[in-house]
Amino acid sequence: MNNSAKQSSKDRIVKLATTAILVAMATVLSIIPLGIKMPLGGSLTPLSMLPICLISVMFGLKWGFAGSLVYALIQFLLDLSSAMGWGMNAVQWTGMIVFDYFIAFTILGIAGLFRNKGRVGALLGGVLALFLRFVSHVISGVFFFSVWMPEGWSSPLFYSVCYNGAFMLPEIVLTGIALFFIVKIPVVSKYLPAQKTKNA
Repeated sequence: MNNSAKQSSKDRIVKLATTAILVAMATVLSIIPLGIKMPLGGSLTPLSMLPICLISVMFGLKWGFAGSLVYALIQFLLDLSSAMGWGMNAVQWTGMIVFDYFIAFTILGIAGLFRNKGRVGALLGGVLALFLRFVSHVISGVFFFSVWMPEGWSSPLFYSVCYNGAFMLPEIVLTGIALFFIVKIPVVSKYLPAQKTKNA
């Protein structure tokens, strides 16, 4: 094996190990609610999506989507027991699985879309990723959870935006700010394209 192949193999191992650690960190943070946990799922967490976004920002979209897909599966398994008590039918189950888990969490892999723009790119990518997760939850709320809409709410869309916005909007702001500053840390910034070009 030549030096180039050895380096490539080493880089892959480092990325794989780092991705596993970040997914584990995100999982632990996701089970620590800050404030009230919403009755049909969802809560503000201590930056649980930051590690998942970092995978994509550091290593690119391919690694980002792979890591976020694993995270989506873990989140679904963690919430499965409580979701089984909601009395959903087959259509609601399917919608919840697709929009509240596999789309909502896997889409976080898009956070590295603007990684070549440095700190601003990390901020924009993170905000975009979390906003798309928010949109996915809103769609689920409108089409599959509106049956639980409390009396006094006339619009399923408005209710879903308010319900999901209660925890997602603070997450979007806090994660975006955190990404903007954390990419200055050398262990993170060394993987960004702009930094690699500077060091070349």
